[in-house]
Amino acid sequence: MLKTTGIALIALIVLSVPIAASLGLLGFGIGWLYSPVPLDRALGEIFWRSSNDFLIVAVPMFILLGEIILRAGIAGRMYNALSQWLSWLPGGLMHTNIGSCAMFAATSGSSVATAATIGTVALPECDRFGYNRRLFLGTLASGGTLGILIPPSINLIVYGLLTGTSVPQLYLAGFIPGLLLAGLFMLIVVIACTLRPSWDGARIETTWRMRFRLLKDLGPPLFLFALVIGSIYAGLATPTEAAALGVTGAIGLAALYRSLSVQMLSDALVSTMRTTGTIMFIIIAAIFLNFVLAATGMTRELTDFIESLGFSPLQMIIAIVIFYIILGCFLETFSMMLTTVPLIAPIVFALGFDSLWFGILLMVLLEMALITPPIGVNLYVIKGIRGDINFNDVMIGALPFVLTMLIMVVLLIAFPEIALWLPNYLGS
Repeated sequence: MLKTTGIALIALIVLSVPIAASLGLLGFGIGWLYSPVPLDRALGEIFWRSSNDFLIVAVPMFILLGEIILRAGIAGRMYNALSQWLSWLPGGLMHTNIGSCAMFAATSGSSVATAATIGTVALPECDRFGYNRRLFLGTLASGGTLGILIPPSINLIVYGLLTGTSVPQLYLAGFIPGLLLAGLFMLIVVIACTLRPSWDGARIETTWRMRFRLLKDLGPPLFLFALVIGSIYAGLATPTEAAALGVTGAIGLAALYRSLSVQMLSDALVSTMRTTGTIMFIIIAAIFLNFVLAATGMTRELTDFIESLGFSPLQMIIAIVIFYIILGCFLETFSMMLTTVPLIAPIVFALGFDSLWFGILLMVLLEMALITPPIGVNLYVIKGIRGDINFNDVMIGALPFVLTMLIMVVLLIAFPEIALWLPNYLGS
């Protein structure tokens, strides 16, 4: 039954059926074939239960926050300021790409929004300063993935909902790994441009006076980050309330920069509703599929199969990592998390692994899936920004950063304290 389900899902994806529709159709099909009772009658309850959780309201709020930041011109100013401080490194503006992605991720919570926003700002600079296009595109695609690891992350919110893990604790656990991964990305750029100087671009001419003058443009994203994350850890707001505070702060900044208008807010709201609708459709379809899998006994069948393998805890984690790497080549990351976490997480926790640690490990694996062909979403996001970008160039440019994420996975398995030290320190 499990094998048939997997083949059916891959077939639907190959036929280019949207992922939410694929999950829903699979749920209906399995229920009709293997259940003696009509499981689709529970769909209304699943719709309601998966849509009315207070924490899930944070998802559209963080999406709206990113949309306002983009339209207010805050991202462009931030990129320009960082370019003055980072372009002296080997690789120049490629470090600005990664640094800007990390800063934008700390306000938007979305990898796709991060890649699209910073990519739109950065791409005109690639040819202007003569950078190696493939590596430049790779820094944008991979840097964008930091949106699901560095807090506030939408994916960490959903993981917390699925596993009952504290979202504020997950945010603490994501800080050090997120910054470390950004640092590793920058190290890859330094090594590549040191070994191949022709890949580097021309330096931006600047002065210390200019650098200090532009520091003010780093203030807005840092202010929003402090407002959102600070309100959570000061005990003043829940993640959902903090997201609403962030939106309020972003609107205030847009007004300060004289970019606030009815049209701008209308465009931001429409885009937010489109993205939220897509995400909620995937969430509902995935939860319905998980319900059908549990009701027909497939969940128990999978658990029994895994237990019969007799793996040690370390062997099991390695097997799970390989499973996610392979699955990431065929599934969109959000739906991959929603369909697998309810099945995999109980097994991982039963082996004694920490839910915070596994959440961060999973985020890195999901980041890898975002830039792994043929389904890597961020690859298509960067490709779609400009018509003259070759998809193969984006894919090849992202490969060194896939290997970097593998190194990060190894580090997390070997040294779990990378993720656990901060929540343990501040929680003690």
